[in-house]
Amino acid sequence: MGEKKFTVLDLLELDLKGLDAMNLRCVGGRRGLTRKMTVPDINRPGLALSGFYDSFAYQRVQVFGRGEVAYLHKLQSEGKTDTLNELLSYEIPCCVFTHALEPTEEFIAIAEEKSCPILQTTLESTDFSSRLLRIMANMFAPKKTLHGVLVEVYGVGILITGHSGVGKSETALELVERGHRLVADDIVEIKCMNGNTLIGQGANTLISHHMEIRGLGIINISQLYGVGAIRHQKAVQLVVSLEEWDSNKVYDRIGTEQKMVDLLGVKVPCLEIPVKPGRNLPIIIEAAAMNDRLKHMGYDSARDFNQNVLKWIETGEAQTAYYDSNDESY
Repeated sequence: MGEKKFTVLDLLELDLKGLDAMNLRCVGGRRGLTRKMTVPDINRPGLALSGFYDSFAYQRVQVFGRGEVAYLHKLQSEGKTDTLNELLSYEIPCCVFTHALEPTEEFIAIAEEKSCPILQTTLESTDFSSRLLRIMANMFAPKKTLHGVLVEVYGVGILITGHSGVGKSETALELVERGHRLVADDIVEIKCMNGNTLIGQGANTLISHHMEIRGLGIINISQLYGVGAIRHQKAVQLVVSLEEWDSNKVYDRIGTEQKMVDLLGVKVPCLEIPVKPGRNLPIIIEAAAMNDRLKHMGYDSARDFNQNVLKWIETGEAQTAYYDSNDESY
């Protein structure tokens, strides 16, 4: 994967609401709004303002709180501009002033000369920093797109994969009919958050809740079944791979060995479900979802069955049943 980049202007244009709103506006250095942000982190430039530039993290967004602004006013009153010139000579993505604080006139003048974007927010430093880090983690998260259907069944995010025409969309439609929810059909975008959590959503949010059913055409799930039948995103917790029934292949009939699939470096449980006429795939997937929830709660049906069989053999009842059956055959 190549280096991920987005600009300061992209940050300003994000349509964020509620707990993600950052209340940002540009107060200077507009010519630099096309500067790229390449590191999903922030820096408090206190040491840099005092003249110490060893290991200065200039690639990060620079956050100015009350302490940094008070120091800027001290520098202006003492007529010290060399430090500001040196600070803004670095290719800083942008400087953000929190608490609706105003940068000094000298700082604005130098920022305009160096084309360094100066942003302002009404949020407190800690609140703004946590929101920005959360947003940048999402923007810079490793991602990939897959051909499949993502549904939520009994609270479990299930990615249904398989060759075209195997019945993924029809299975998902039946699951929606049974009260479960559709996240995305056909093209699913998966992001790896925090290195261990996979979040799936539609690659195109405008069409992600539409479904193509062969012989019927395109249907809108939210219009047909209501907004309660859809979700915008969901963690991928289980992969169900549908494949045409192969009579020469040996399928798992006990489930003691869990197969895993690697998605963006995260191991996800995977089930191979053979498809042939007469098999009720939605019910099988519902059972898989409930069984997965049981495993997370500490109960493994296949392991429990195996232990019961071993106990039965150890008690000698198995030998008695075997010899009794042989006696009856004579």
